[in-house]
Amino acid sequence: MLHIVDDEEVIRDALTWLAQSRGIASTAYESGAAYLAALERAGGFDPEGECILLDVRMPDMSGSVLFDMLAARGLIQRMPVIFLTGHGDVPMAVDTLKRGAFDFFEKPFNDNTLMDRVQEALATSRKAAESAEAHIRLATLSAREREVLDLILAGKMNKVIADELGISMRTVEVHRAHIFDKMNVKTAVELARLLK
Repeated sequence: MLHIVDDEEVIRDALTWLAQSRGIASTAYESGAAYLAALERAGGFDPEGECILLDVRMPDMSGSVLFDMLAARGLIQRMPVIFLTGHGDVPMAVDTLKRGAFDFFEKPFNDNTLMDRVQEALATSRKAAESAEAHIRLATLSAREREVLDLILAGKMNKVIADELGISMRTVEVHRAHIFDKMNVKTAVELARLLK
C-alpha cells in the first residue's frame, strides 16, 4: 500500500493515478494529521508492504515533523518514506536521508524513476515485515529448540546434534519437527533463508 501525503489535491490525484498505472494500491491524505488518524485506525501493516510519499512543506504539520514522529515510533523500516518537495535543496535532502528517509525527490520528478523507487521501498517493507515475523516466531522456541536450531543452521545431521547435546536421535527429530512447525518452514534450507 502506498500512502500519499500531500496538501495539493492535484498532486495527490496525479500520484494516485501513477500508482494505479503500476498496479500499486494507494490511499491519499491531505495532511499529516489525516495520515496519523488513519494510521491509528489501521491496527496493522499491509503484508504486501507499505511506503509513504511525503510532501516536505505542508501547512499545520510539515513532512519533516511527521517523519520524525514515525521514526520515533520505529515505523520507518516497515514503512519507508520518500520525500517530495517543490522547494528542496541539497542540505535538506542530505539531512532527510541521514535521518533514515528512503529517498528524496524534487518536483517536478520523473514518473518512472519515482515509481521504480516506490516499488523498491515496498520490497524493502515486505522484507522488514518478514524479518519481524521471523523474530516473533523465533521467540516461541524453547531454549533446547534454539540449541537444536543453531546446530541445524550449522549444517549438522540429526545424529551429530544428538551426540553434541547428549540426547536421543528421536528427541532431535521431535525438536526439529517443532522448530519447522513454529517457524512455518518445511526444510532446513527454507529455515536458513528465513533467518539469514
